Amino acid sequence: MKPFDKTRKCNYFPMLTMVAFPTLLFGFFCYNQYVKTIPFPDFSHRQPFRESSNSTNFKLQETNKDDDDGNVRVVLPLEECDIFTGEWVFDHGSSRPLYKEDCEFLNTMVTCLKNGRPDSLYQKWRWQPKACSLPKFEAKILLEKLRGKRLMFVGDSINFNQMLSMACMVQSVIPPEKRSLSYANYTIVFKMEDYNATMEFYWAPFLVESNVDPPTMRDGTVEPIVKLESISKHGDNWKNVDYLIFNTYIWWRYPTVKVLRGSFEDGVTDYVDIDQNVAYESALKSWAEWVEENVDPNQTSVFFISMAPSHKKSSAWNNTNGIMCLNETAPIVNTSTFDVGTNRQLSAIVENVVRSMKIPLQFLNITRLSEYRKDAHTSIYAAPGGKLLTQEQKADPAKYADCVHWCLPGLPDTWNELLYTLIIY
Repeated sequence: MKPFDKTRKCNYFPMLTMVAFPTLLFGFFCYNQYVKTIPFPDFSHRQPFRESSNSTNFKLQETNKDDDDGNVRVVLPLEECDIFTGEWVFDHGSSRPLYKEDCEFLNTMVTCLKNGRPDSLYQKWRWQPKACSLPKFEAKILLEKLRGKRLMFVGDSINFNQMLSMACMVQSVIPPEKRSLSYANYTIVFKMEDYNATMEFYWAPFLVESNVDPPTMRDGTVEPIVKLESISKHGDNWKNVDYLIFNTYIWWRYPTVKVLRGSFEDGVTDYVDIDQNVAYESALKSWAEWVEENVDPNQTSVFFISMAPSHKKSSAWNNTNGIMCLNETAPIVNTSTFDVGTNRQLSAIVENVVRSMKIPLQFLNITRLSEYRKDAHTSIYAAPGGKLLTQEQKADPAKYADCVHWCLPGLPDTWNELLYTLIIY
């Protein structure tokens, strides 16, 4: 029996094979080269990383996204992108502000236009990193990331500002009956029922325990006393949170700090004055030790936000006739030589403590980009204690202008865009 007899009926098969196979191979090669030109998006989420420099560098890659004006925003595929180094760009379109001042969760302390501010230009500035672009803030993407989770801001009133900003940035995609904001002595909770998620703020201006923690002691009229090693009373409320965002700065405004000898519970009032830098470092080390002992990095992402600056010396931006931040309507444009008085020693302490921590932590370095924004403060359009300034008080801006806190919508929205970037990517 001849095994190949049947092939005689297909005498042209070898010839066809010799012609067809190279053709198919060439076609596959062409297709493969074409596919390489298609900008497929990178949807991978990156794990938290350890901060090792003054800026946070991480990989960003996205394809085109349309902004609210139909213009294409391209986030370039860069190996590294320092999102905290860049410039402020005025947005002539409709994409700023990210929400309106009538957001139901804003209080009179931050609604500058309602409080009489005549200009709204401060709402129109967008942060542009030098070597890349920030991804567009997408509320639904963030909410999906937060589904079934807790996000908590911990610290002083600046962090409370940022929490209210974030609530307003996402509220438009949540039905009114499915969102709520509740206040308690130490914790403010924004509930998002459809996502089984919460966004919270916990009041701890020194992170460690102090005499200005209780609600009746927060008006700034009482000189603070701190217990540098005591953090567990607050820390017990930070456990089992999925995203922890810490800050502490504006209450450290005295050259010396009163440190308690004994316990607040025992009614002890004896204290010793300690150098500000020494006390600040001691408090941060207590906080870092608590984080390392109580946070599971596989469950919880930890962030620390650098100090938000004040603008109390108009001479810092060469406005010799100005009074603090009063009537400032644009950012500082000289980007190299100004100094608004931010405490660089405390800043260095923060960075050193954060860098030395044993668990992954992300550092939001908002200080320099915020120093440009002399125009973004509440100034005489604040409402301390919920009460608007009288005309007599407005006439004395050197005493009453608030150049520490910020209008909303405004600068804290940009901080949240940066936070969003680090959470999502």
